[in-house]
Amino acid sequence: MKNKTLLRITFLLLLALIATVALRAQTPSPAQANILRPPAGAKVALVEFADLQCPDCARAASLLEEASKAYKIPIVVYDFPLPQHNWSLEAAVIAHYIRTKSTKANPLESKYRNYIYQNQSAITPQNLRHYVDEFAKANKVAIPFVVDPQGKFAAEVRRDKDKGIAINIQHTPTLYVVTAKSSGTPFVEVVDRNNLFAMIDQALTETKELASKSGSAPKRSVASKK
Repeated sequence: MKNKTLLRITFLLLLALIATVALRAQTPSPAQANILRPPAGAKVALVEFADLQCPDCARAASLLEEASKAYKIPIVVYDFPLPQHNWSLEAAVIAHYIRTKSTKANPLESKYRNYIYQNQSAITPQNLRHYVDEFAKANKVAIPFVVDPQGKFAAEVRRDKDKGIAINIQHTPTLYVVTAKSSGTPFVEVVDRNNLFAMIDQALTETKELASKSGSAPKRSVASKK
C-alpha cells in the first residue's frame, strides 16, 4: 500500500514538473518579449538573425523577400556575424552605414544585403571593398573609404549580436514569425522554411481574431459610471 502511495505521489510530482517546464517553454522571457516583436505599426513581421557570409542565409534571402512582398510585412534583420567568418563583420558594418541612406522608396540596405548574398561565394576579405564600390556605383550611393571612423556602426552590430546572445541564438539564419500579441507566445521560430507561408497565415489569422475580440467588447460611456 505504501509503495502504491509513493508511486502515485511520484507520478503526480512528475506531472507537475512537466507542466511547469511546458509553461516556461510557452512563456517568453523578458529578452524574447522585448526583441521578438514587430516594428511599431506592424501586427506581424519576420525577424532574422543573419550572417552575410553564411551560405544558408543567402539561400533563405529570396524566400524571405518573397514572403515580405506577398504579405506586405516587414523584415527585421539583426546581424549575428559568426567568429569563423572572416569578412562578415565588416560587411555588416557597411550594411548599417547603408541603412542610414535607405528610404522606403529606395531600400538600399535590402538591396545591399541581397547583392552581397548573390556574390557571396566570390567575396574575400581582400576584395570585399571592390564589391561594395561596385554596388555603390550601380546604386548611385556614396560610401566613404573609411566607413566607420568612430565605431558607431560596429557598436550597432555588437548590439544586434548581444540581442541574439540574450535569446540564445545558436546558428544563422535563425528566423521567427513575430506578432504584436500581448498574450501567449507572440512569436514562433521557423524551423522548416517550407512552412513559412503557412506560419505567416496563422499569425495573421491570430492577430485578426484578437483585433476582432477587442473591437467587439462593449464600451461603457462616461455617463454610465457611478
